[in-house]
Amino acid sequence: MGLSIRASFFRSVTLAASAALMMNTVPALSVAQAQIKAPVTMQQGPDSVADLAAGLLDAVVNISTSQNVKNDDQAPMPQVPEGSPFQDFFDEFFKGQGGEGGNRQRTVNSLGSGFVIDPSGIIVTNNHVIEGADDIEVNFANGSKLKAKLIGTDTKTDLAVLKVEPKRPLTAVPIGDSRQMRIGDWVMAIGNPFGLGGTVTVGIISARGRNINAGPYDNFIQTDAAINKGNSGGPLFNMKGEVIGINTAIISPTGGSIGIGFSVPTELAGNVISQLREFGETHRGWLGVRIQPVTADIAESLKMETPKGALIAGVIKGGPVDGGAIKTGDVILKFDGRDVVEMRDLPRVVAESPVGKAVDVVIIRDGKEMTVKVTLGRLEDGEDLAEAEAKTSPTQEGTDQAEPPAADLPASDIVLGMKLAVLDAESRKTYGISEDVEGVVIAEVQPQSAAAERRIASGDVIVEIGQEAMKTPEDVSARVEELKADGRRNALLMIANKTGELRFVTVRME
Repeated sequence: MGLSIRASFFRSVTLAASAALMMNTVPALSVAQAQIKAPVTMQQGPDSVADLAAGLLDAVVNISTSQNVKNDDQAPMPQVPEGSPFQDFFDEFFKGQGGEGGNRQRTVNSLGSGFVIDPSGIIVTNNHVIEGADDIEVNFANGSKLKAKLIGTDTKTDLAVLKVEPKRPLTAVPIGDSRQMRIGDWVMAIGNPFGLGGTVTVGIISARGRNINAGPYDNFIQTDAAINKGNSGGPLFNMKGEVIGINTAIISPTGGSIGIGFSVPTELAGNVISQLREFGETHRGWLGVRIQPVTADIAESLKMETPKGALIAGVIKGGPVDGGAIKTGDVILKFDGRDVVEMRDLPRVVAESPVGKAVDVVIIRDGKEMTVKVTLGRLEDGEDLAEAEAKTSPTQEGTDQAEPPAADLPASDIVLGMKLAVLDAESRKTYGISEDVEGVVIAEVQPQSAAAERRIASGDVIVEIGQEAMKTPEDVSARVEELKADGRRNALLMIANKTGELRFVTVRME
């Protein structure tokens, strides 16, 4: 009985529900739909860059170059029997390439990218894209092609400026300020990867101020926007459509993008591009000094709270500060209002300064901070001067062979693992030391000593210790004892090599 009631009840409910659905199907579905909420629109990733890219594609160009190079193969041209049916083939293939053996030439082609910065036809690219090219052709997005003339190049920043002669003004892009960019900002690269042309990739700035040992002024922007072979010389844009970098290098074990690309920032490239346009070459500022890093040990020896700045290891004769405001042993902290945090900052800020400009330089000398004024020379002239100085330096012919033992010279007791001797005519002749080097000659360095750890060698000359000039071995011993009594753990030595080139080293006194 119970089972029948439950079965009847279930059937009644089922029938009732079915009837309700049959009579009022639409309202029932409407109620169900009303209970389902519409999905909330969520923004995923950045906004579309389609509009931005559309306005920039015409300003980005493909650059193709060709270079005729001699064939290194010195093998003679194959010979065939006179009257052979293959004679014509061999003559056409081999003699058509420039003649016999090593006189044959072949053409090497390469592809890269560039971008227009002036509607009159000024184009920027990488130096390595066009280096050594006999013919440069610029291919535009609309399919047109123009021959390009090289205006100027700069190997130190790997930049080049080209000029084409268009019949009508070209689409150009503005140069932006890379200093305004932050890590995490969106950027867009356009270029010619693997010869595909007009390829757009998007990413972010991964890091700034990267040093990849590509040149003396490394200050690269690192990005994860895909950059591949053929992207070299192409622009890196911010989201305003301004060029903030020139794509130059990648790190890749495979040859393809792994998300680590590097661009020359416009804060460095802008001045170089302007100079190449105006002069066809660079006019960089030059201070005329040799520098080295300020290590923790050197900072402690100079009574600096933190290691920073650039230590002056030498002043180039005839340079802008020769006998002037800056001296060997000074530490430069600021140059023309810009901080010199580490050694590599100084060459860059000096190079970016105009030739002939008088600038304020903040230095530490004898433990005191002071400001001096210097007037910059031109780096390109300075390189010629340094090269001429190197040529006039005394040669070291024969001095690297069988150096005489320390017993051949009167030597002092051992100081910091070094046997010392007076620098006189005999010792100069023995070690080939230049006449303009003054100090105390090192006759011998004990193996595994504190001096040996710093790669000090016999024939080196101690010029200063703790910023005091050394004349005799007794001066060295006395100065080391003074520093120990003062609680110093390291002695700061100014060391000259045989030709007079200086460097600073710290030697443990414990």
